[in-house]
Amino acid sequence: MAFKRVSEAVIKRLPRYYRHLVMLEGQGVERISSEKLAQQMRLNASQVRQDFNCFGGFGQQGYGYNVRTLLQEIKSILALDREHTVVIVGAGNIGRALTNFEGFAASGFKVLALFDVNPALIGTEINGKPVYAMDQLEGFVREHSVDIGVIAARRSAAQDIADRMVGAGIKGIWNFVPVDLVVNVPIENVHLNDSLSELSYKIEHGVLED
Repeated sequence: MAFKRVSEAVIKRLPRYYRHLVMLEGQGVERISSEKLAQQMRLNASQVRQDFNCFGGFGQQGYGYNVRTLLQEIKSILALDREHTVVIVGAGNIGRALTNFEGFAASGFKVLALFDVNPALIGTEINGKPVYAMDQLEGFVREHSVDIGVIAARRSAAQDIADRMVGAGIKGIWNFVPVDLVVNVPIENVHLNDSLSELSYKIEHGVLED
């Protein structure tokens, strides 16, 4: 499904819409207006309509949005209606936590394996997922046509790992290392210290979410 180029801000709001609509469907809500949806999500109705119009618009005049239909549309836009295969490089605390997170499978993200340089971890399993040596990374990615590579390794090794992933055919990278990587595939950085720093600022200055 191809759409015109949309802003990063709209892309970041899509998972919020999806999460909220899942909640509404679970509550038995069948339809909702843009005004009500905006109020619940602390947005404005015009912004909601503009966001959805980026993808063709899904509402009906005088009716609003069918919650189930809108949920399925956004699920398709986010490509959450299909399975994505994942490998994790780094079997330490973050890698283990991600492997044990049950929400991945529920959203269609399937962790296939982990990779590490620690001989004590190689050959073991974490939540049923095998841990392989780093020299097996490229072959595994190519053999299984892996979609997403997660980097949860040492800072000094992060760029090399990213380059190896991309060279092997990884389609996107989820980076947990506090370093800005240079790659030619989509990348999402999760810098935990940055997030805490932002929270510290908001606490200090009394900033609430928009």
